[in-house]
Amino acid sequence: MKKMKYSGIISMHFVLAFVVNPISAAQLNISSTQSMNVLFITIDDLNNDLGAYGHHLVKSPNIDALAKKGIRFDKAYSQSPMCTPSRSSFMTGLYPDQTGIIAHGSHTQMTAHFRDHIPKVTTLPQLFKDNGYFSGRVGKIYHQGVPNQIGTAGADDAASWHETINPIGLDKDVEDKIIAFNEKALKRQSFGGVLSFLAIGNDDKAHTDGKVATETINMIKDHHPDKTGKPFFIGAGFYRPHTPFVAPKKYFDLYPLDKIKPYIAPKNDRKDIPAIALQDREGQLALTLNQRKQIIQGYYAAVSYVDAQVGRVLDALKQQSLSDNTIVVFLSDHGYELGQHGLWQKGSLFEGSARAPLIIYAPNAKGNGSVVTSPVELVDIYPTLAKLAGLVAPEYLAGKDLTPALNNVDFQVRKGAYSAILNRNKGDNNQFAFTKIRGHSIRTNRYRYTEWGEGHFGAELYDHQNDPQELKNLADKVSLEGIRIKMKWLLDAAIEKAQTRIKAIE
Repeated sequence: MKKMKYSGIISMHFVLAFVVNPISAAQLNISSTQSMNVLFITIDDLNNDLGAYGHHLVKSPNIDALAKKGIRFDKAYSQSPMCTPSRSSFMTGLYPDQTGIIAHGSHTQMTAHFRDHIPKVTTLPQLFKDNGYFSGRVGKIYHQGVPNQIGTAGADDAASWHETINPIGLDKDVEDKIIAFNEKALKRQSFGGVLSFLAIGNDDKAHTDGKVATETINMIKDHHPDKTGKPFFIGAGFYRPHTPFVAPKKYFDLYPLDKIKPYIAPKNDRKDIPAIALQDREGQLALTLNQRKQIIQGYYAAVSYVDAQVGRVLDALKQQSLSDNTIVVFLSDHGYELGQHGLWQKGSLFEGSARAPLIIYAPNAKGNGSVVTSPVELVDIYPTLAKLAGLVAPEYLAGKDLTPALNNVDFQVRKGAYSAILNRNKGDNNQFAFTKIRGHSIRTNRYRYTEWGEGHFGAELYDHQNDPQELKNLADKVSLEGIRIKMKWLLDAAIEKAQTRIKAIE
């Protein structure tokens, strides 16, 4: 396994700025004399279909155990429900407009790296690295195209890490066997954006995510604070359940097809949805019931497989006697739709795509074992980890510190969570082709409000108290105009903040 080591020179400005602040540690009953390690676990394309979030079928015992131990955030939202803009956002603590990365694509072909826009930014792991922590990455933390860039650094950020490892497993050797219902994808052998799956082998450790777990465990052991004399920030980035859903057969066997009941949208579901909001992918509206079952089986198999690998890493923390002084963050970069509104995968501004799982375990936090039900954003993770570790974060961060909610889960950190996307829907008659139409959405405790092209291409208002599936668009209801106006005010304020330029890091 090739290991790449990076070193960086930091300016005196940053050295002076990031000093230790023990107040937050004391607030959380953590010894201010003991530095907290950080294990930062990211999952690719994982939605909230988990046991911990109340799903009756999905088996995710290790993630569920972490949720019971730490704090589960019930309404956590990605700032853009696509991989590249989302990861660039939560790793810098800034909104996509502030990073310059608002679209998803290959950094070598379509999309610039955030350093091209904000070269002076200090990323989350870089903050820890600059404050005496060992900083290491295994697998996908920043964007890597899956499956094509597995085994490479992808669009990594060298300044963030002392050491990086890019595992590659047997799933990269069996792509010619992958099953898909898209003939063009099969012909091209291109599965990154296509619903595709394969059950093969029963050796967890031989797959890429098994190797991610193994290398993360080795990194934890090699950089144990008792051995190195300093704490660590280790990012463990798992690749599944991103397509193709390749996993050992035993995980497919957990989900017999006769037990899977795909969601079928009501017949008239799409009538009141703006056409531009329906980010359809080729052929997916025509999927048969049995095809849907096979796709969902593959997705859930990949979820259970990655859950087992997360469990291996968490067990290693315990075996190394690090559970009591390591902050664990578990998140996905966004959600994933499995038939809602006839949509599959990611990239919409509906709940299924914008919402993501988020669990934070901070040793001795008063709220451990509880649930935060008010909305939060993934961009909030950066200032929260800085506060937990007693580090002073950059003043320009866009996120909010979640530590008050870690002590009191009823504390509402923000009124609403903001998400945005650049439209990729060409329309039935190419009416949206060659246009740069943005969708902006705000989610409060009760409502979701979305505007397309500042409302010129449509708006959506959903009442989650009475309509959790977002089946009734209430934006044109005269009786709810007062609520729509208030939601618009909240959305307008969120957009203004998200588009605030930060000249100091350019």
